[in-house]
Amino acid sequence: MYQEIQLTALVPEKLGSDRLDQIAAILFPDYSRARLQLWIKAGELTVDGNHLRPKDKLYGGELLEINTRLEVIEENLPQEIEFVTIYEDDHIIVINKPAGLVTHPAPGNRDKTLLNGLLYRYAELGMVPRAGIVHRLDRDTSGLMVVARNIVSQNKLVAQLQARSMTRLYEAVVYGIVKNSGTINLPIGRHPVNRKKMSVRENGREAITHYRILQAFAAHTHLAVKLETGRTHQIRVHLGYKRHPLVGDPVYGGTFRNPATGSVELKSVLANFKRQALHARELELDHPSTGERVSWNVDLPPDMLELLRILIDNREQVT
Repeated sequence: MYQEIQLTALVPEKLGSDRLDQIAAILFPDYSRARLQLWIKAGELTVDGNHLRPKDKLYGGELLEINTRLEVIEENLPQEIEFVTIYEDDHIIVINKPAGLVTHPAPGNRDKTLLNGLLYRYAELGMVPRAGIVHRLDRDTSGLMVVARNIVSQNKLVAQLQARSMTRLYEAVVYGIVKNSGTINLPIGRHPVNRKKMSVRENGREAITHYRILQAFAAHTHLAVKLETGRTHQIRVHLGYKRHPLVGDPVYGGTFRNPATGSVELKSVLANFKRQALHARELELDHPSTGERVSWNVDLPPDMLELLRILIDNREQVT
């Protein structure tokens, strides 16, 4: 299955003397420069009907034409998967992902993922790479994700992620008493021994996490966390590195910590909290069609609300 793409644009005089690939990136902003270069090399993006090289200079007044098609690779099966759609239009879908749902297929999780569910509920996403997914949440992280319904919207949303203009705000419950709000600016890369994990690495990629204290308890802290970058497991790695791992994190949380004080109920809920206490609460972005700044907010899921209720009750009993 293929998606046909046929576009034309006239090169304005002011762009004369620039490279073909640079001009194409300006005139066809919905597609990446790398993709446009591939089309130029394949002869699918022509100049006055001629095949040129990406580096060739233009003079202005030329007609650029794109005649190509994108292959849709149908490797993933549509499957009925439970998730909540909180907003949709012709360009984007915003969902509230439940904890326990893998975002997309990978070794060990070939199906029954969010991607499979998106293909089942929105058949047209078979025409969009990765079924329109532009960012991911870990399997056991709940909350908001945006999905693009077409390639143009996907490219624009990815560009916002790269420009750090998309705002993602989380809530987390961590071990220990965080004394001050702050920022963690430490690079993250693949763990040198356990290749399934990430870690703070001197030669890693830039990673910036902002956090703010919402509530403090006897041995735990409720945080609001804002991502500036979006590295794999970023919040979990950064907070774990600072010795404040997420409650319930099986990978970065270390061994279970039973509080020295606290009610039986508190100790029980901590011992049985089987996923990291992390929820993507707010999402804000520029709508890829209208350019309007839009945002969504979803409440904490029941398991985190119950955890906080018991932490609050326990704090009141102590005081």
